Amino acid sequence: MSLAITAAASILVPFACALLIVLTPRKADEALCITGAAIASIATLLVGWSFASGGMATQTFTFLAFGGVPIMGFVFDKVSVLLAPTFVIIGLLVVIYSTAYMRPTNREHPDEPRRRYYAFMIIFIAAMAGLVYSSTIIGQLVFFEITGACSWALIGYYDTDIARKSAMKALIVTHIASLGLYLAACILFIQTGTFELTAIASLSTGWKTFVMLSILFAAWGKSAQLPFYMWLPSAMNAPTPVSAYLHGASMVKVGVCIFARALIDAGQVPEVVGWVVVIGGIITCVFAFLMYLPQKDMKRLLAFSTISQLSYIFLAFGFYIFGSDMAFVGGIMHIFNHAWAKTLFFLIAGAFSCTMGTRMLPQLRGVLKKRPILGVGFAVAALAIAGCPPLNGFFSKFYIFAGGFQAATENGALMFIVIVALIETVGCFIWFLKWIGSVLFGEPSEEVAKAAPLPKAMSAVFVVLIIMTFCSSFIAAAWLG
Repeated sequence: MSLAITAAASILVPFACALLIVLTPRKADEALCITGAAIASIATLLVGWSFASGGMATQTFTFLAFGGVPIMGFVFDKVSVLLAPTFVIIGLLVVIYSTAYMRPTNREHPDEPRRRYYAFMIIFIAAMAGLVYSSTIIGQLVFFEITGACSWALIGYYDTDIARKSAMKALIVTHIASLGLYLAACILFIQTGTFELTAIASLSTGWKTFVMLSILFAAWGKSAQLPFYMWLPSAMNAPTPVSAYLHGASMVKVGVCIFARALIDAGQVPEVVGWVVVIGGIITCVFAFLMYLPQKDMKRLLAFSTISQLSYIFLAFGFYIFGSDMAFVGGIMHIFNHAWAKTLFFLIAGAFSCTMGTRMLPQLRGVLKKRPILGVGFAVAALAIAGCPPLNGFFSKFYIFAGGFQAATENGALMFIVIVALIETVGCFIWFLKWIGSVLFGEPSEEVAKAAPLPKAMSAVFVVLIIMTFCSSFIAAAWLG
């Protein structure tokens, strides 16, 4: 029970802080948001400590039931207890970074943040913890919708025509996708009399296929996979800290998390689901790669890169359906690793905008000489996303591809998909290597030479993220066994 109470604190305290932000004077919003995120971070870490101390056995708690039917509850296992603190701690780092970014001194977007920025950010953080811990499909739906509402508010934060349109696009597209989760909830209850995700395992083959594909439909929408990708590049009109949280640890991670939970609880999954997953994954992977090649705006390049990286996670889950446990571990590791690396990459882009007035890559040159920490952060993030050892992306991609080859040993079509994905990751490495050479070295360009000093809050966040980009794979490997 103590696990459930502590987990509940990681959700309820941020909601209480959001209410206080709305009710108290403007000057208190930053402190309240940081305090709420810090308490939630500590709570999720305490959940992890208690879970590990108790032998790491899976535990489920129901805290809301109606007529004997569990409506909402928590599940604590190696996956939820690994990912919840990740998403919450990254949220805390993004909020700390925001205190330096959301300022009138920002050269690209001068701003004095309104209270709603911090109110929605802290709710976003709470919703991610709630979604990861949820043991029922109704619980997932509640937090699924809360993340959608928060993303709408934050993407449209600048209140320009294009920002409002981008926010509405994200809301509409992800809500269309959410119909899959609503449909899955209805079928699960009709067939089993419960909303608990573990009930998926008891479904007949036909209904299990239907429910899994419905959840996949919702997952594709949140994780911006084809045909739902269009909302994510448009979401780059949000403030860069919001973009970092959207890509690193919130909206796009909702999709892969709900599908991972379904796989954990479903038992044997029909192969037809695996084929839909891997075919959708490889098409999205290649499409996103081709789309980010011509991008010069760093945020748009990273947006399409995120779509591509998430497709690796779906491929890993597809390989798991075909029999590779190693691929599933690789997929969970990649959720964890990508969160740290992509958050770092986006926040570096924000620092370019804030101190240099641009994030257009052709205008950035000689960054390493003028701003060493930005240069190191750019290189670390780029090489991690590209899967270069000893950075975290290499290890999770290694597990995914090893699992893919394991699953495809006697399956020519599946082997073709694995090889195409491997070619794409080599192309990704080459492309990011090109930008490392272009952006970091040489004499500083005019924009770089005139850069404003980097705020201390940003520097501190970068140090933490750089360390985690080196270390997260070892943490995940030790935790997942």
